Amino acid sequence: MITLFFELALTFYFTATIISIVELFRSSKTTTKIMLLFVATGFVLHTISIVLRYADAGRMPAVNPHEATSFFSWCTVLLFLILEFRYKIGLLGSFIMPLVFVLMLSSAMLPREIKPLSPELQSYWLSIHTILAFIGNASFAMASGIGVMYLIQEHYVKSKHPSGLFQRLPSLQILDEINYRLITIGFPLLTLAIITGALWAQSAWGSYLKGDFRVVWAIITWLTYAVVLHTRLLAGWRGKRAAILSIIGFLTILIAFFGIKLIRKGLHVFL
Repeated sequence: MITLFFELALTFYFTATIISIVELFRSSKTTTKIMLLFVATGFVLHTISIVLRYADAGRMPAVNPHEATSFFSWCTVLLFLILEFRYKIGLLGSFIMPLVFVLMLSSAMLPREIKPLSPELQSYWLSIHTILAFIGNASFAMASGIGVMYLIQEHYVKSKHPSGLFQRLPSLQILDEINYRLITIGFPLLTLAIITGALWAQSAWGSYLKGDFRVVWAIITWLTYAVVLHTRLLAGWRGKRAAILSIIGFLTILIAFFGIKLIRKGLHVFL
């Protein structure tokens, strides 16, 4: 049943991705509603698969590569639906759903066997740390998508012959505001994820920061977004600069996230 619901979610996300790409070239209220319907249905199916896996594993289903990639995409879709409900930016799906589909497809290609955690990792810190980390990463993913939208809209604003996409994208001010709000959500969550991870490491291995690939890149990511907030608040960096930095910050997350799966070394490779 877990596999069935996961595969159905993947199918609905794939369909939503195709519709979202079509929306870039030909958009209407009807196609937007259809895309959101497929996203929402896929999200419900995805949620069921995660709940079933939690019941089967008896732990937070976000530790091995398959689970982590799946949960990352789930958090991203959750924030996408919240943003869509709040701001009604249908075109946001064109920049987010391809990422979601790639994450889900990657998850589908990874081993799905459920294995027990080692004794030192069986801790309440697991759920706290992973939820904070993944929702924070999802916030940064959304900020990156908004950043790409900002750069495209700025290009059209400066162009003497803006295309139809210009009319359908939000204003630069709105995009910049959403980008900032997402980063102010993601940054404290990432900070708490690093702190709880350090406390977890102390209880499990007797050291607050056992440096591995993921820890190093988490700190690099934290510093990147600290620069984004610092330059915005103190140096007045907004708009294009903030959008570019938010994209760079998310790239560091992707490097860390997929780098763990490639090198298969470090404390974050639990299974």
